[in-house]
Amino acid sequence: MDWFVVFLIAGAGIAVWRIVYQLRRAAAVKVDDWDTKLIERLRRSGADPFRPVEVDFFVAMPTREQAELLATRLSTEGYVADVRDLPDSADLPYSVHAQRTLQLNADAIRSISGRLRELAAAGGGRYDGWAPGPPKAAT
Repeated sequence: MDWFVVFLIAGAGIAVWRIVYQLRRAAAVKVDDWDTKLIERLRRSGADPFRPVEVDFFVAMPTREQAELLATRLSTEGYVADVRDLPDSADLPYSVHAQRTLQLNADAIRSISGRLRELAAAGGGRYDGWAPGPPKAAT
């Protein structure tokens, strides 16, 4: 009977240790965001992470003045930006389309997305995300 209790206590100790280990491992896993998932999907489909790609960013704005102001600001930061009408959108009828050539790096894209989200919110707009263009040819 004494051996049974020893084995029971040892089994409970192993079970508790395993639960604690799994919880710590799960806490250490980074949270995947949309930007990271899209980049991983593009890489799995054959995109070269070291080759620059035209990346299109989209921001919806409530007025043409706000959209033009944002497009001008982004142009000074190295983007090619223009304003487009969105006639089907009643609350945010203008879209700022900004392009920039960069590598598909999750940290850089996440940083740009955060900045565009802040700029959009400051102007009463909404950041609508990004999409990759075709890869640039090697020079």
